Amino acid sequence: MKHLKLGKMREIAFLLSTILVFSLPVNSLASNDSRIAVTLPQMMQQHMLSNMRDHLAAMNEILIYLGKGELEKAAETAEYRLGMSSLESHGASHMAQFMPKGMRQAGTAMHKAASRFALKAQEGEVLSAYKALSDITSACVTCHAGYKVK
Repeated sequence: MKHLKLGKMREIAFLLSTILVFSLPVNSLASNDSRIAVTLPQMMQQHMLSNMRDHLAAMNEILIYLGKGELEKAAETAEYRLGMSSLESHGASHMAQFMPKGMRQAGTAMHKAASRFALKAQEGEVLSAYKALSDITSACVTCHAGYKVK
């Protein structure tokens, strides 16, 4: 079971990406949005939103690599775009001071999960890698469900 057929891996990648999109909280679109508003200086807000868009693009890249069975490339993307190795390039230390504790914790959980995913992907077990990927998206969902930037 070390290597799943390419068609099955693509099917899993599609399902995971669909779950990610539909797992976003519905109430975030409603007028009774109960998420905590985090106020940031305008330049920092744009920087954070740019980071979030890059995180989403990195997740898409990871899913594409997994679908192709290219676990090493998926691991590299995860570690250097999302994992603990990415913190300096994202300016995490100067942004953290503006975030509520829970938001910082969710962000740290996401970065740590990405590094754990990278290690799992390097082991070459597709199913284990996909399972580890859900820890990354769970941290994203937790943060986006609880906070909004304004």
